[in-house]
Amino acid sequence: MIVQRSMNSQWLSNTYLVADDDTRTAVMVDAGGPVAPLLELIERERYELVSVLLTHHHHDHIDGLAEVLAAHPGTPVLIHPLERELVPAATGELVDGQVISCGSLTLEALHTPGHTAGMISLLADGSDVFTGDTLFRGSVGGVRAPGHTTYADLRHSIMDRLLALAPETRIHPGHTEPSTVADELQSNPFVRIWRGLDPEGTRACVALGQPATLILLARDYDGGHKAWVRWPDGADDIVPGSRVTLEGEAAS
Repeated sequence: MIVQRSMNSQWLSNTYLVADDDTRTAVMVDAGGPVAPLLELIERERYELVSVLLTHHHHDHIDGLAEVLAAHPGTPVLIHPLERELVPAATGELVDGQVISCGSLTLEALHTPGHTAGMISLLADGSDVFTGDTLFRGSVGGVRAPGHTTYADLRHSIMDRLLALAPETRIHPGHTEPSTVADELQSNPFVRIWRGLDPEGTRACVALGQPATLILLARDYDGGHKAWVRWPDGADDIVPGSRVTLEGEAAS
């Protein structure tokens, strides 16, 4: 299996090409661009692009889709049914447990909601997982983006699905650098609290203009911060650190 990544310099979002070198077939995971380097690789290596698999509908993950389809018209574009109507170019659906073949490779769709309702992760040959905006190196997805669901969904998706995979599984996130299941279990600050390795914070804050308790403020993939807060009714939330104020200063 060959995995090639192209990262958008503005959004830091990743587009991946996953190829079976023996059969010269490939799939693209997301299409946030720049897609040109991956299209050039497909042409140079004479791969057949058999499908585009979208983790979710957000603009920074589909912006280059038209360019891909112009180069490879008729390529199936698959996304979770909850988000299909949000991507007009989508031609089919990805549901939990569905297996997509790429030559001798298999990619299994894992429904991992939280950041969006139809978020899909993709487990490739049992060794590599593409996590979209659910899990990043050292951080997690927020649950305030368009189409989000809940903190409880996100935690379940991460702890019970993604980090339940084999420790050596390589993680290819929707933004910035790769990781492994073992590394995230040990070093991701959100995961460490969920595992009971570190304590929750208890400081009062204002989040999104409302009083809350700051459970964790952690560095995010883009150099800013992400905050885990708890509302007065006991509900948890993960919000941008820039929307949290602590002791009169912006947290991020």
